[in-house]
Amino acid sequence: MGKIVAISLFVAASAALIGQRIVNLRNMTLATRKLERNHLPNCVALKNLDTGSEDITILENGLAFISSGLKYPGFPSSDGPGKIFTLDLQDSRLKPVELRMPRNFDLDSFNPHGISVYTDPSDDAVYLFVVNHPELGSQVELFKYLEDDSSLVHLKTIKHQLLHSVNDIVAVGVDSFYATNDHYFACTHLKGILEPLLGQPWGNVVYYSPEKVQVVSEGYYFANGINISPDKRHVYVADTLGQGVRLLERNEDNTLNSVKSLALGTLPDNVEVDPDTGDLWIGCHPNAWKLFAYNPQDSPGSEVIRIQNFHSENPAVTQVYADDGGQLIGSSVAAPYAGKLLIGSVFQKALHCDLE
Repeated sequence: MGKIVAISLFVAASAALIGQRIVNLRNMTLATRKLERNHLPNCVALKNLDTGSEDITILENGLAFISSGLKYPGFPSSDGPGKIFTLDLQDSRLKPVELRMPRNFDLDSFNPHGISVYTDPSDDAVYLFVVNHPELGSQVELFKYLEDDSSLVHLKTIKHQLLHSVNDIVAVGVDSFYATNDHYFACTHLKGILEPLLGQPWGNVVYYSPEKVQVVSEGYYFANGINISPDKRHVYVADTLGQGVRLLERNEDNTLNSVKSLALGTLPDNVEVDPDTGDLWIGCHPNAWKLFAYNPQDSPGSEVIRIQNFHSENPAVTQVYADDGGQLIGSSVAAPYAGKLLIGSVFQKALHCDLE
């Protein structure tokens, strides 16, 4: 009889704990948030990007690089391999061009996530860093971009035990970068079920170079987008489930010091930085519960915010775009250029909109 009582008490306590964790997760993902539309003018869906545009980054000459076809547990995805596109924003036709992949690269398992572009100041060569998840693993692919024939040359694959669940990346050299790990566990079931229920700040930022690899920032509930200031002195990291973005200062040895965090009231994904103003543009998930528990009959919405004067005592946070899922599902990135805005999504399409 005593064993039965003990088991009953254990089951009741476990159920209560799991219930409390689910309530906590719903709060972290803003499960009850309702969104009012705040559309931009003249939004046009870009062709060839129907399987997503998870990350976008734009060079100063207006050439945008776009990752497409991310396969992520629980999200809709295509059967084909991922792709990388470029888009010339100075060309009024707005036609994304699929880059030709190298023959020595395993294209069948290509599953691109976050991307970053580095231009070598010594010769203007353009290097593309791509987070890749073959069979749900985690590694970084380094390519060289050849403009003349719209192709990529694969230079190397970077793997390391500290790069176990990479989400996004920002390049700081021809073979060095900062990367975010959004989860602590590498196992799909542990990081997809157990870790969200535990709700612990186990995400981190890793610095990688051929000479040294180290964790340089910790304490994130879901370390996601990462980028760098125009003067290369500060790094910005989006904490999705922490509902904020963190400002970090770079040291000479590439370690990072936390300066401050800014609460956003939404769940930030990728971070882009205006090279002229230093403003942050962030694609956000206004209700990530709907995103992770995807239901086509109740689509997750989209949101874009802009942060001005982040380094000051009074940064300005502005909602630039918002949609309830009717126009765009699951916004993940927002990149401005010359009065226009590219808004990408995790698994749907990309929009090109006017900012005025």
